[in-house]
Parts: sequence; C-alpha cells; structure tokens
Amino acid sequence: MNKAGKRHQAYIGIGANLGDARATVELAIARLGSLPDTSLSKQSSLFSSAPIDSSGDDYVNAVAEISTALDAPILLAALQQIEADFGRERPYRNAPRTLDLDLLLYANRQIDTPELSVPHPRMTERAFVLLPLLQLDPFISIPGKGAAHQFAPQVAGQAIKKIG
Repeated sequence: MNKAGKRHQAYIGIGANLGDARATVELAIARLGSLPDTSLSKQSSLFSSAPIDSSGDDYVNAVAEISTALDAPILLAALQQIEADFGRERPYRNAPRTLDLDLLLYANRQIDTPELSVPHPRMTERAFVLLPLLQLDPFISIPGKGAAHQFAPQVAGQAIKKIG
C-alpha cells in the first residue's frame, strides 16, 4: 500500500482467448474489485478482436477502471497472481492465453522499470485497448502522449466488435 493510503485511479486491460474466454473476462473483472484496498469503479463493454501478431481464436477484451491504494508494483503483482489463478502460461510472446491483465494507466504517472511500463507501451496501437478505454472516458489523457482519442484513427483498420 502507498504511504498515506491515498487511492489512485488505474485502468486495467483484460483479454482472453482460451477456454470460455467471455466467462474468464467477466470473472477477472469481478476479481479486480476484490483486490485489497481496491474497488471496481467502471467496466467497459466486452469486445471481440482478432489476435495481433499471433494466431488462435478471437479474444474477448475489456477495460476496467479501479480505485486502489495499492502501489503500482504491488498492483502488478496482484494482477499477475490473478492471471496465474486462471492458468496463465507464457510459453512465447503473444501466445494465446487464458487471461491477460495489463496495467494500462496508473494515476497520471509514467513508470519505466524493468518490471513495469506505464502507460502500457502499445496501448495506443491496439483498438482492443483504445476503444474500451475511450468508452469509459472519452476525454482520457495518456501521460506523455496526450489525448487518447487522437490515436483512434490509427487503429481504425483493426477488426473489433462489441459483444456485450
């Protein structure tokens, strides 16, 4: 937990394409709200998107907004534990996955450590991140990059559809 117990707004990208991906994403969203010193503020609709730089079934994606008193590295560890609880394996880069949880934004901070990069380095290149994020906050700004909506035209050619 951070020093003063101050709560921070964070956005989590969620994706799955193995097993019952839709149920996994829905359960993962619920788990985010049950993390210590954390509450679920909002969640986007569910979206379906084709894998990028990979193969396999389409992904089910969403973005969740949380309010948390957890420091970013502790939050990252908690996200990785949820992934592990859902059987996440990392055999190779962009492998199909039971669950992927990405810390997209944490407060208005820029973090660059070997373990964590915030804002997520590829979030402006992925429709399955940008569209759900913009659904939650059409005016959100990405630290160091500016308004998120300015990146939407660059991902317009990526196949994505709202499914719930």
